[in-house]
Amino acid sequence: MSLPHAILTALLEKPSSGLELTRRFDKSIGYFWSATHQQIYRELGKLEAEGLIRALPAEQPARGQKKAYEVLPAGRAELARWTGAPQDPKPHRDALLLRLRAAAVVGAAGLEADLRRHLELHERQLAEYREIERRDFPPGKDGTEDRLRHLVLRAGIDLETFWIQWLGHALSEFARLPDPGEAERTGEPRG
Repeated sequence: MSLPHAILTALLEKPSSGLELTRRFDKSIGYFWSATHQQIYRELGKLEAEGLIRALPAEQPARGQKKAYEVLPAGRAELARWTGAPQDPKPHRDALLLRLRAAAVVGAAGLEADLRRHLELHERQLAEYREIERRDFPPGKDGTEDRLRHLVLRAGIDLETFWIQWLGHALSEFARLPDPGEAERTGEPRG
């Protein structure tokens, strides 16, 4: 996914200013595609220059007034083209997994505590997603747009559930690892 397409999606859902887009990213799209305030404004300028969006006329001219943007037909066509184009999955990159691999050769000091911290973070995120699901997708809300948006949220719920289960497994493995001090006393290699 790319930031221009995320912005086109958000603007098609509701014409917005850059500030409103930033707030909306923090509450929805940002859960799976994050962007800074500066990145959003920079991309709005590019999309406008490419003729994919336009600034809406101001109701009354005022100095420093925020511009609201809407998607033009060319922007809708680009988003439809991109949505229908095949795309391979991206390789997963996660520093925690790399740190675990490194722990096999240099020792795992401090890593167990960070695994517990990650577990707490994923549990909180799952609780937040479940609250969004309860609030925004009650039984019977099954229009096409709602079903597709719910599908995105379900991906978040399923990913958080995966991480919680995996972290529980990882922590149980840590509980069974030999004490690093004992390995040094017996001369056994670590990891």
